Amino acid sequence: MEVSDPSKKTFALIGAAGYVAPRHLAAIRELGHELVAAFDPSDSVGILDSYFPEAAFFTEFERFDRFLDKMIRSGRQLDYLSICSPNYLHDAHIRFGLRLGASVICEKPLVLNPWNLDGLAQVEADLSGRVWNILQLRLHAAVQALKAQVASSSTSDKQEVDLSYITSRGQWYYASWKGQLARSGGIATNIGIHFFDMLSWVFGPVEQLEVHLHTHDRAAGYLELEKARVKWFLSINADCLPATAKAAGQRTFRSLTIGEQAFDFSKGFEELHRASYAQILAGKGYGLQDARPAIVLAEQIRNTPTVVPAKERAHPLYALPLQPHPFSQRPD
Repeated sequence: MEVSDPSKKTFALIGAAGYVAPRHLAAIRELGHELVAAFDPSDSVGILDSYFPEAAFFTEFERFDRFLDKMIRSGRQLDYLSICSPNYLHDAHIRFGLRLGASVICEKPLVLNPWNLDGLAQVEADLSGRVWNILQLRLHAAVQALKAQVASSSTSDKQEVDLSYITSRGQWYYASWKGQLARSGGIATNIGIHFFDMLSWVFGPVEQLEVHLHTHDRAAGYLELEKARVKWFLSINADCLPATAKAAGQRTFRSLTIGEQAFDFSKGFEELHRASYAQILAGKGYGLQDARPAIVLAEQIRNTPTVVPAKERAHPLYALPLQPHPFSQRPD
């Protein structure tokens, strides 16, 4: 009789065709664990062959549910459910995993609204599993060093911080769930949530918020944190890229300056999902309450009316010309 290895955990995954799924698959395999099943409405999941070719795969959620239910009833434990589904489905998929008796590892944002966290906390308290969020920037060596530096500073002066993040997206973005505010949470949530988490983790809680822009392709504003004043700008429009980035053929631009000093965290992202999984499997991951500050902030940004900023609070890219939604001029 074959004896199972108790250190080898069983995983299932929702959202196998998504952009971020390969990072989860790689983390599960590299840490020596097993993926038993995966689900995605799309069948474009050939990537599974590179990681877990023997995993059962389903394009219908009902069949995925039934497979896992039968597996558990037969006496085999599902240890973790990994979630890489669209943002608006996270809450339901987390509840599904907890009710299976599994712990859940979910991509950002954990949920779209703070009250969803309250509901999940009640479900988590009633069941055996835990909810873990991928907050990988907290594991970045440069970000950890910055947090330690800020914590050890003897000055009470707030740092002057400028955050710019532009990650170009084509017209497919607007046809997908990512381009729909109710499903993705908009620009600030969909591409900004990790940065807002990082900023509040390093510089402390939000004391003041202004939103200067929040359109289909960009968002900008001002944050006053306990230890920093932050001007931020996020965009998916390639026209917002600096001339130097365009000349170099870059489609992404990431910049964080603190005072006059550029903070470089452009490298070191390759192993962060693996590190996140290792920490979670050791029982030291980031849970519901760790995710709360950034989710609260993103929800406030989404629902705060925009204002014209004072010059000293305006991000340098705030004044770039606005452009219409690409679908607004497309013929039917």
